[in-house]
Amino acid sequence: MGLLELCHGAFGAGDLYQVLGVRREASPDEIRRGYHKVSLRVHPDRADPANKETATLHFQILGKVYTVLSDQEQRALYDQQGIVDEESTVLTQDRNWEEYWRKLFKKITVKDIEDFEKKYKDSAEELMDIKAAYEDFKGDMDKIMESVLCVDYTDEPRIRQIIQNAIHSGELPSYKVFVKESKQKMNSRKRRAEQEAKEAEKSREELGLGEGEDDLKALIQSRNENRKKEMDGFLADMEAKYGNKSKKGGKKTAPKKGMK
Repeated sequence: MGLLELCHGAFGAGDLYQVLGVRREASPDEIRRGYHKVSLRVHPDRADPANKETATLHFQILGKVYTVLSDQEQRALYDQQGIVDEESTVLTQDRNWEEYWRKLFKKITVKDIEDFEKKYKDSAEELMDIKAAYEDFKGDMDKIMESVLCVDYTDEPRIRQIIQNAIHSGELPSYKVFVKESKQKMNSRKRRAEQEAKEAEKSREELGLGEGEDDLKALIQSRNENRKKEMDGFLADMEAKYGNKSKKGGKKTAPKKGMK
């Protein structure tokens, strides 16, 4: 069975970009972060014993998706013809996917996160990211709030004001979906964020995280319980950024940017 068929069976998506939750125009850094975000969700270590075999298979499939989209020639072939070269060394080489994953994403510390948040919030980089996300998603606040780093629902009034100021100054176009967004949709976004926070907390408890076994667990334990952003996505972005600092990245594009 080919990779595209495996993706459809495992993730319900026959498109490699859709599996990672990124745009077809995504930069290498965005593809890396997309891979990390999904891999945290399907990692075999998080699966119940009865589901571990299935989780392992999904994890392997996901790794293959990333290797294709992170390889310039393989990605070009897929973009141009919609096919995957199943005989390429990218897919045929014997690889320990767990070891491969660990080499890509180094562990981070609480201080890394805190230092980045202090530097990033209200910075020129955050302002640029907010504007880029607004244009990329045509004013859809659901997607904007999911895209911009280090924010939860309590940041929304600040994010919204930044966008409104840019619209008034002529820097950004006025999208109806933004300026006419209903209160019902705003409240639904808030409820969804709160529910995701509860589910993340429950997941941490079920997985026994926060016992000091490594830096990632220590980070999860230390996160403020009042934060309403779903944890996996945040950790994926942060680890992908820090893990990529020593590598030369591609051009920074919206919706998410690499660390400076």
